[in-house]
Amino acid sequence: MGIQHVGEIAVWASARDGNADAFAELFDLHRDRVFRHALRLVRSQHDAEDITAAAFLELWRRRDAVRVVEDSVIAWLLVTTNNVARNVSRSRSRHQALIDRLPRGMYQGEGAFDAVDAHIDAEHRETTMRGALAQLSIADQNVITLCVVEELGAAEAAAALGIPIGTVKSRLSRAKARLARLAGDARAAVSTTGGAL
Repeated sequence: MGIQHVGEIAVWASARDGNADAFAELFDLHRDRVFRHALRLVRSQHDAEDITAAAFLELWRRRDAVRVVEDSVIAWLLVTTNNVARNVSRSRSRHQALIDRLPRGMYQGEGAFDAVDAHIDAEHRETTMRGALAQLSIADQNVITLCVVEELGAAEAAAALGIPIGTVKSRLSRAKARLARLAGDARAAVSTTGGAL
């Protein structure tokens, strides 16, 4: 019996009780949406796949603490995706910092990586927005994700985040303004230097 027949909340109740088949149904229902969101946050499809898997692992691992909004776990999954993506980015930054400290010639393939990076960075608009979004606090990322990207209402976002509706509205207003400023600063830097982000 699929989700369309019994509703997500009933399937979630079964999954929460440890039913792996019910959890698999939830995965099938939400994986594409979670993956698309992860891909907005990171550069590579491989990383987005890993982040998607980690978000669902957290859903299973923390199933007794998941906040359900409008009879769905999607808002919780999207917020968790933001958190996992941020952890991946931090880890990658630490790794890159280590590589940057190594003397040139100690590692191979630098030219290949530069070529891949140049190809990815050619899409300035997407890269600019991804970078600007990454500079927001996790609280601002969450409200942008839920209200702008996923187009949830303020009440749904408030329920998902466990904060008052007024806080969602004021945070959303500030987050949009900061995102626009960061994206504008990044575009200005690119046009000034003539290079990619």
